[in-house]
Amino acid sequence: MKWEGNRESDNVEDRRGSGGGFGGRSIGIGTIVIALLGSYFFGVSPTTIINLLSGGGGQITQQEAQRPPADDQTAKFVATVLADTEDTWGPIFRESGATYVRPKLVLFSGQTPTACGTGDTAAGPFYCPGDQKVYIDLEFFQTMRDRFRVSSNFAQAYVIAHEVGHHVQHISGIMDKVEQAKRGGSQKQANALSVKVELQADCFAGVWAYHANQARSILEEGDVESALKAASAIGDDTLQKQAQGHVVPDSFTHGTSAQRVNWFQRGIQGGDLNSCNTFAARQL
Repeated sequence: MKWEGNRESDNVEDRRGSGGGFGGRSIGIGTIVIALLGSYFFGVSPTTIINLLSGGGGQITQQEAQRPPADDQTAKFVATVLADTEDTWGPIFRESGATYVRPKLVLFSGQTPTACGTGDTAAGPFYCPGDQKVYIDLEFFQTMRDRFRVSSNFAQAYVIAHEVGHHVQHISGIMDKVEQAKRGGSQKQANALSVKVELQADCFAGVWAYHANQARSILEEGDVESALKAASAIGDDTLQKQAQGHVVPDSFTHGTSAQRVNWFQRGIQGGDLNSCNTFAARQL
């Protein structure tokens, strides 16, 4: 992916090392995996498990926002990708007579306070509609390399663009409609709606990639394949097979590997938002 020298966003908050992480020992990828498995099988919060394994008390202190260090290449990359999403979604919203409200992106380590509750590394990158911020612990990129064997810059950019896709859903009113639809329904119905939300965010990530490449020629050979590999690696069916040896479709919340690949491809093939309506699709 060609990104060096492109514009960096000013909407990045760096909370790493500012006292808002776990107390006690540091945590590693192994601890995170154990926390995720424990959460899945026993219904225990990943935060609780990590606190026990790391010797921390689970106390979170307020963190001060600051700019990332100028020599932090990974942070520069993230800021550049965020800027690229801004430069893509701004014109798309203007064409429809709307204004794109740019989200903040927060870099953190361990834990951080959010408007959606305590965010932690074990949850992976996430978007909080309450404060319109994308949260990411950059250690997740190492997890992608170690666990999923995905290491390209564009695959990492896909992860960021997916979370920004949730922001697009939020400011477009899609998330509010989904939450209303979930009320009074069963857990199975709520999960099915969550799958449609996630697959649409994958499609929106593809829309970003299409328009960014048209405008700034960011794609290099192998980039799309790496993003598809990342999408496949984090499908519900793949993750459940790894964790328990079988799948439970009714519990899916993000979609299968094939579905995630399919919807990302829909977005990147033509950059058409109309192709991303997962809620009207007869088959996902």
